[in-house]
Amino acid sequence: MRDFICIDIGGTFIKYGVISEDGKIITSSKIETEAKILGGFGILNKIKNIIKEYMKKYEIHGICISTAGIVDTKNGEIIFALEDLIPNYTGLNIKKEIENEFGIRCEVENDVNCVGLSEIWLGEAKGASSAVCIALGTGIGGCIIIDKKVIHGFSKSAGEVGYMNINGDSFQDIASTSSLVKRICKVKNLEDGVIDGKKIFEMAKNGDLDCINEINNLVKYLCIGISNICYVINPEFIVLGGGIMAQENYLRPIIDKELKNILIDSIYNNTTLKFATNQNNSGMIGALYNFLQKEQNI
Repeated sequence: MRDFICIDIGGTFIKYGVISEDGKIITSSKIETEAKILGGFGILNKIKNIIKEYMKKYEIHGICISTAGIVDTKNGEIIFALEDLIPNYTGLNIKKEIENEFGIRCEVENDVNCVGLSEIWLGEAKGASSAVCIALGTGIGGCIIIDKKVIHGFSKSAGEVGYMNINGDSFQDIASTSSLVKRICKVKNLEDGVIDGKKIFEMAKNGDLDCINEINNLVKYLCIGISNICYVINPEFIVLGGGIMAQENYLRPIIDKELKNILIDSIYNNTTLKFATNQNNSGMIGALYNFLQKEQNI
């Protein structure tokens, strides 16, 4: 069984580990990205140090990268990343840098695409003919998979569902976790940073009407976005990921009820709603599956 170094680069943390070819995690850890301090090349140096340490201990057959930003997966280059999230990241060719230094194959894919890949390989959408993964966090990311392949689009930006226009606002400005937090802070006159999504759900479960109402608003907008995607893509599975989707017991009934009201019966009855299971490891697992697909020219 071959082993691979898998690295998931986010704006806040870099998660990394060694994973065997069948998707089993041998070891894993995480460090702060320090994105705004280090910028793109500083992050690249961090990844190189991780690779060096693992290569001393394990026989490694490939480097699998999941990362924020729009990725040219053929060349392994970041073709666009928000400057205020990771400065000087756009234009960085991670694949070339790593392969030149270590002489070992490297494959790079967008982080939300990796979440989707992890779910059709070893997660809730395993074996699906088609799936759309929607990840809620600071923004909203999307991944479209048909016949186990990520649909990247002409300019590599397919699945950027967070920018969809809903009632004059972008999808991620009204249905992301950060938008929920901002609305609660405004309603309760709280300073930014004093509350998070987990706390909001705790308060809602304890009967806080502001939190209950704002979660319901988030679900309403989320389901409008999901319904638009279903009408265009008609996927077999919709997989929801991101930190707040750990609140499945709370969210599933109200999401399901809202979708039933919005979608026509023929779509609603033939679309399976799932909540991502791989969670914190999904980026690394999906990065490995992407590598294996590329290796087999799938």
